[in-house]
Amino acid sequence: MYSYFYDRPDLDRGSEETGLAAYPAAGEGVVRRRPVPPPDRVYTVRRRLPPPRPVRRTGAGRRIRAGISLGLFVLLILGGIGGAVVLRYWDVPGSVSQWERPEDRPEGDWEKEERPAASRPPKTTVERAPLGDGTVLLLTGRPEGEGLPPQKIYADVLPSIVSVEAMGDDGISQGTGVVFTRSGYILTNHHVIEGARWVSVEELDGSGWYNAKLVGSDQPTDLAVLKVEAKGRELTPAVFGDSEELQIGDAVFAIGNALGEELPGTMTDGIISYLNRPVEIDGYQMELIQTSAAINPGNSGGALVNQYGQVVGVTSLKMWSIWEPIEGLGFAIPTSTVKDVVDELIAAGRVAGRAMLGITAGPSEYYSDDPGAPAGLCVVTVDERSDAYKKGLRAGDIIVSVNGRPTPEISALEAEKEGLEPGDTLSLRVWQSGTYVTLEVELIEQYEPTE
Repeated sequence: MYSYFYDRPDLDRGSEETGLAAYPAAGEGVVRRRPVPPPDRVYTVRRRLPPPRPVRRTGAGRRIRAGISLGLFVLLILGGIGGAVVLRYWDVPGSVSQWERPEDRPEGDWEKEERPAASRPPKTTVERAPLGDGTVLLLTGRPEGEGLPPQKIYADVLPSIVSVEAMGDDGISQGTGVVFTRSGYILTNHHVIEGARWVSVEELDGSGWYNAKLVGSDQPTDLAVLKVEAKGRELTPAVFGDSEELQIGDAVFAIGNALGEELPGTMTDGIISYLNRPVEIDGYQMELIQTSAAINPGNSGGALVNQYGQVVGVTSLKMWSIWEPIEGLGFAIPTSTVKDVVDELIAAGRVAGRAMLGITAGPSEYYSDDPGAPAGLCVVTVDERSDAYKKGLRAGDIIVSVNGRPTPEISALEAEKEGLEPGDTLSLRVWQSGTYVTLEVELIEQYEPTE
């Protein structure tokens, strides 16, 4: 689950991160049954909250980090920005910051971070599923008449909601998935499974537990498709409605696994607060459904359901603040977007036409070791498969402008790339070894998640 955080720029905040623990190798996980709790069972969830931290994004919520502290990653791979967890924290320029909430860490067990880091996204090495079997996501029109009672909606949709757990080299991520075919295709968020080398799916009533294969994943839309073999059983698919038929004020329900394994099968209610809300995350512009239904860590990849029991969105992010009370600001990916992406992922394992430059970079004031370096983006890594590498761009170079426009931040570089396709070119003015050079660099196709 992404989480936006409202920032108080007048308050100084520190920066800390920690991590721990090991987990079984791929395919060797212990089967844990997490049936939906009866209505009269009460859960008390206690979490120690660390001091707030201004970061660009990080893992949090139900994620358990492995090994030593890895630092925070400010990543630019033009056309693909990564980082995976059940709850991710982002900042929106001028209004949003973030902090991490690891669970039950001893006080003082925090590591200072002097500057943001830049790196490639964690590599996803989950076994891939066969592609191109002709399956598509079906959207059903809005029925006539009045909606269903909430109890009926919950009973109808819950069998299609599953728990998703992903294990990677830097921790465990727990989220939600939605079954959309009887043969075992499951929809979730990209950030739930990003960086994983093993993914499991469990039905909430404990009747089935499966190793999942990755069909495909798309970073810009935060969507991923998994495939499980149900061993002679048929899964229960949800009915997907058309988000284009939604209206502001419509009743909706969010169904997912709040706090992961702590509160599976949680249902919250609200309304459609806004449609096609533009949200920018590290240069990616998304148009999302805004809802007042409560969305929490662990809801990532869950269902936003209309009053007819149709899934009309995939819950993905929320807004939250440590300084000001902010309630009822959740966001979901509309099914009009979901269908286009899912159909391409099943057919080819990727969304075609995603253009990237093939670098990671960050502000020169943080990354450059040259005290005389100009303001711009300091290149941290260059993919050797890229045209940028072939044209001579190297780590340590400073990109001061793109197409004549200054690039003090990653978002400026992304803005110049917006709307371009693989094969289009960018003109980079680069500070390289004490002199300025101009490079005409061709954008390339975004690589598949496993490459």
